[in-house]
Amino acid sequence: MAKTDQPVNINTISRISQGTCFKGVMTSPSDFRLDGTFEGDIVCEGKVVVGADAHFKGNITCSDLDFWGKAEGEFFVKDTLSMHSACEIKGNIHTRKLYVELGSSFNGNCSMKEDEAVVTGASLNASGSETESAEE
Repeated sequence: MAKTDQPVNINTISRISQGTCFKGVMTSPSDFRLDGTFEGDIVCEGKVVVGADAHFKGNITCSDLDFWGKAEGEFFVKDTLSMHSACEIKGNIHTRKLYVELGSSFNGNCSMKEDEAVVTGASLNASGSETESAEE
């Protein structure tokens, strides 16, 4: 499905603001922005943005991921993961495309796939546990 140039409705973006701490599993059918502290799993059908002051520990499954903050975990990105200056990622990345700015830090393994099967290999269900997909 192609993206449209329609304006984003601010009420469809989920957000955890700076100073807010969250532990658990968060699922969202739309975009999500993290500026606070999050420990757990994020399963998002849209884009996830991790702001400069954000701290994340857990797993993220999403369509696109923009990173400015600090994170530790496993990241399953259907299309593009963008690591912006001063971000710090510790963990494993599974993505189709990777954009890395000078000054960003990554310590882990990166697996890049040409198709949309990036997320299906070890996607997260709503309870936050890993599920294995059947090989066809």
